[in-house]
Amino acid sequence: EEEEEEEINVKIEDVIIKDKAKGKKSKAAAKAGSSKYQWGIMKSLGLSDEEIVKFSEAEHWLDYFPPLAIQDLKRMGLKVDWRRSFITTDVNPYYDSFVRWQFLTLRERSKIKFGKRYTIYSPKDGQPCMDHDRQTGEGVGPQEYTLIKLKVLDPYPSKLSGLKGKNIFLVAATLRPETMFGQTNCWVRPDMKYIGFETVNGDIFICTQRAARNMSYQGFTKHNGVVPVVKELMGEEILGASLSAPLASNKVIYVLPMLTIKEDKGTGVVTSVPSDSPDDFAALRDLKKKQALRTKYGIRDDMVLPFEPVPIIEIPGFGNLSAVTICDALKVQSQNDREKLAEAKEKLYLKGFYDGVMLVDGFKGQKVQDVKKTIQKNMIDTGDAFIYMEPEKQVMSRSSDECVVALCDQWYLDYGEENWKKQTSQCLKGLETFCEETRRNFEATLDWLQEHACSRTYGLGTRLPWDEQWLIESLSDSTIYMAFYTVAHLLQGGNLRGQAESPLGIRPQQMTKEVWDYVFFKEAPFPKTQIPKEKLDQLKQEFEFWYPVDLRVSGKDLVPNHLSYYLYNHVAMWPEQSDKWPTAVRANGHLLLNSEKMSKSTGNFLTLTQAIDKFSADGMRLALADAGDTVEDANFVEAMADAGILRLYTWVEWVKEMVANWDSLRSGPASTFNDRVFASEMNAGIIKTDQNYEKMMFKEALKTGFFEFQAAKDKYRELAIEGMHRDLVFRFIEVQTLLLAPFCPHLCEHIWTLLGKPDSIMNAAWPLAGPVDEALIRSSQYLMEVAHDLRLRLKNYMMPAKGKKTDKQPPQKPSHCTIYVAKNYPSWQHTTLSVLRNHFEANSGKLPDNKVIASELGNLPELKKYMKKVMPFVAMIKENLEKMGPRVLDLQLEFDEQAVLMENIVYLTNSLELEHIEVKFASEAEDKIREDCCPGKPLNVFRTEPGVAVSLVNPQPSNGHFSTKIEIRQGDNRDSIIRRLMKMDRGIKDLSKVKLMRFDDPLLGPRRVPVLGKEHTGKTPISEHAVFHVDLMSKKIHLTENGLGADIGDTIVYLVH
Repeated sequence: EEEEEEEINVKIEDVIIKDKAKGKKSKAAAKAGSSKYQWGIMKSLGLSDEEIVKFSEAEHWLDYFPPLAIQDLKRMGLKVDWRRSFITTDVNPYYDSFVRWQFLTLRERSKIKFGKRYTIYSPKDGQPCMDHDRQTGEGVGPQEYTLIKLKVLDPYPSKLSGLKGKNIFLVAATLRPETMFGQTNCWVRPDMKYIGFETVNGDIFICTQRAARNMSYQGFTKHNGVVPVVKELMGEEILGASLSAPLASNKVIYVLPMLTIKEDKGTGVVTSVPSDSPDDFAALRDLKKKQALRTKYGIRDDMVLPFEPVPIIEIPGFGNLSAVTICDALKVQSQNDREKLAEAKEKLYLKGFYDGVMLVDGFKGQKVQDVKKTIQKNMIDTGDAFIYMEPEKQVMSRSSDECVVALCDQWYLDYGEENWKKQTSQCLKGLETFCEETRRNFEATLDWLQEHACSRTYGLGTRLPWDEQWLIESLSDSTIYMAFYTVAHLLQGGNLRGQAESPLGIRPQQMTKEVWDYVFFKEAPFPKTQIPKEKLDQLKQEFEFWYPVDLRVSGKDLVPNHLSYYLYNHVAMWPEQSDKWPTAVRANGHLLLNSEKMSKSTGNFLTLTQAIDKFSADGMRLALADAGDTVEDANFVEAMADAGILRLYTWVEWVKEMVANWDSLRSGPASTFNDRVFASEMNAGIIKTDQNYEKMMFKEALKTGFFEFQAAKDKYRELAIEGMHRDLVFRFIEVQTLLLAPFCPHLCEHIWTLLGKPDSIMNAAWPLAGPVDEALIRSSQYLMEVAHDLRLRLKNYMMPAKGKKTDKQPPQKPSHCTIYVAKNYPSWQHTTLSVLRNHFEANSGKLPDNKVIASELGNLPELKKYMKKVMPFVAMIKENLEKMGPRVLDLQLEFDEQAVLMENIVYLTNSLELEHIEVKFASEAEDKIREDCCPGKPLNVFRTEPGVAVSLVNPQPSNGHFSTKIEIRQGDNRDSIIRRLMKMDRGIKDLSKVKLMRFDDPLLGPRRVPVLGKEHTGKTPISEHAVFHVDLMSKKIHLTENGLGADIGDTIVYLVH
């Protein structure tokens, strides 16, 4: 939440009563925009002044927002049983009764206690400030310090002379009481404001005003929250003062200047231990080395120069003066080397705590971590120190009050209790979190979570049933409300406030603790009540049917509080029924807009209803699904939403086209190569998408269930030269619609109607996957890779040859191609793969370093002449091994390359715009191809077959077909000529509709004027068995058919029927 601090600091005008009813994220709204007042913020949301005034009444929030939220969520297409919705305050008497039952049960089971405890507290609000009540600092807890009393000795500095006779102490807050044996001085910041205030026993403490304010709420002063200031002073006014420091070997130490002390942390007074603190050592060394610095602040040499670091702790690797060692090692020059000092502390402190061994009398030889608390307790017992608390980081309440840590009388949930914690850990073990980061966050929370205050003095909520001066705070009264969902519709009659007539005729006051026990606890006896047993059994049955909670979805920021309390409370309420414990929690990140944080002030802002207006409900839902998975912040991209709408539109139009053209789609057996691939890819898509939905990976589900699914259809449409199969097309449409329905329900309902389905898609069964032939799918991927490689090679083939001359012509476009496939790897690759496979199997599925492999392969005589090729080949295999798994080490492919290419030869020929492609084995090729061609990586040779041009004439009137020139090549037949024609004349779709004819008199025939209706006169049809022979020398073409020959001349006639 800290990144939000720079946006705005919310001020609340006195006219507005501070309100506790706002939802979890309303603080984001409160800080958005340039308005500094809640009034201005609400005006920017479109509210009039007359409406805004009503929000000064807390209950108005309850009536105003829920209907708007329901309206927006309905527009979004959310599927919700709204009868079960309710308001979670005492305005709903049924829910109020439910919460009272929960807390009475928790108290009975000793989960709730009362007493003084440290808690984050808002002085302005006069009550604890829980996470939901905070403007900033959510998740921040109290930080414990040891407050060290450093007694000011005579003579007092002149600024303190008026307090003569009083015990005056500079109080330093430390996290390391075990280092107090090594104190050499005390630090204050010369330009910082300090105060002296009177404590409860009459002593004077000197510290910052902020620290004194915290102390005043922790019993340090006579009156809670009142700081009796007796002196205001600047740090420079007490420099040079002599002090007595507890546990220090130096009897007298002095107050010295440190320029880097922060006012927002600790007390502004820092006790100095240069042996173990890099900051202290650097600052003390600055003063020792710089006479001018001492002179500037009036520090005498005897206050600094005699004081050396005192060895108190031995740390392995750093010796007994660890700060000196690390500062020398990192070459820290002064106290201003902030980055190096931060690195020094990071290296030192944890190692010091876990591995440090004490050197001082009384604790010699003991580990720091074992004696830290003992030393702290001893100092407190002797009156030399106190426990002091302040917030870990700044916390601002919603009323713009900086919070303190206060010692309050409170009812609290004892989440630190060992058995409760242990049982909740057991619950966590069986919990599906969908993401390891979420699980780790839960585990960390269970480690540190202790007491949580569950009561406050005002706001909205339910009163504690045994102590009605207290309200139950909002993170505590909403931990098991899911149980209330199961029965809400039968109690409150669809009314959010629970003030309509109950469908079962049950009144709120009848819902006693014993009644709730009977409903929710399996073994509870039937209570003494006026409610008929069958009605309570109906409630009980609803609960038993629905529970446990299969899935809870919430923000990742709620894992350390609300979601952890959710686990704790379910365990506490159903300790013996683990089948009622939550089964899954999915934590979400926050939502970015176009890769940036949403902010009204920058204009990068979009509400739910604005997004629906702009992109439609389904367009918005599609972009939300694509925004991201896991606990990372999701990114709603408007360009993606726009593109998504176009995709959806294109999809609907294609479905309409298929429905309209149902008759023209291919029928019969769906048995071609591409039919079988498409069927397998659909089945694989169903399985992958189903798995992604199960894992709550919606971006991945959209990828596999829409983007990749559509790509499979597009590929099928491109490859199926014989036309798409009707059954497969409509199977695809149906499956695609079902897979997309969770994201785009409105559009999918429309498509379901287009398909003529009688019922709603919401009642349809989820698609079942048939068998998946992975090898077949991989063979199809192989085909696409080969086609892609051939296109690239053809492009390179057509590039002009490189050279000095700039007028070189590009090569003539090839007409033919020979593709060479290898049955086996060349001998050098076969040997290399065999070695790699042996290593892979011997090393549990891992390959050794390249040095090891190169050394072994280099010693094989059969590879000597190929070593330049061997290691690049190894690198390629290693890369493919990561992508595709162990099958890349196989010596043969799992499918027949030649058969795959031959079955798709028409597609390859057309896509490359060639006349003819043949597929041969590499063993039939020249040496270079034989050596380089390997399974899965075919090579090819392009060539241009010479030919003789003839005129192709169409004599049919007004049919849109024209005369053209065409090349006839050696060995052409009728169909190859027609295919060549079809590439030139896109109006011809079907080869069988074209008829070729030759003139009986090749010389005079073309010169005669054609007669309408007598196009066949003087011509002979060319049959499918005819073969063309080309004489390149004489530029003549002959035709042979059934052993007879004929001269073609320079013209062929074609008719299109």
